[in-house]
Amino acid sequence: MERMLATPADAEIILKLYQLRTETVMREARAWVTGEFWPETIEDYVAVVSNPKDPRNAWLRQVLTYWDMAAAMVLHGAVSAELFVDSNAEGFFILAKFAHILPQIRERNPAFMMKTSELLDRFSIAAARYEMVLKNVEGRRKSTAEAAGGSGQ
Repeated sequence: MERMLATPADAEIILKLYQLRTETVMREARAWVTGEFWPETIEDYVAVVSNPKDPRNAWLRQVLTYWDMAAAMVLHGAVSAELFVDSNAEGFFILAKFAHILPQIRERNPAFMMKTSELLDRFSIAAARYEMVLKNVEGRRKSTAEAAGGSGQ
């Protein structure tokens, strides 16, 4: 991929994406999805995503759709891929967190984080960042499971 300089408009979008992540409910949702929710099986994931009365259902959907929306901005040329990847690892972290059950999730929901996945296919810088994050997630998953005695939630 040819290196291109980001524009001031790209920077504004990155800053706006950051600002949106600091909104109170979004911060709570992100804290739960990134820190507390470690589904070991498809059943662990489905228990949350299929229960609209569970407040964590809304948190999960909010975080997943936020990162796929942000990825779509890159894919549609609204923001520099290099600047986005350099400024954001969380979307890749979340995709990596579900990597071990991704095929089963996509059997039920083929669109699950599809735009984030497409970033990996289209931009080598995104694929490289994802591979680094995936290694970290695998280590964290193991230590989290051990600390919780095998419970993913």
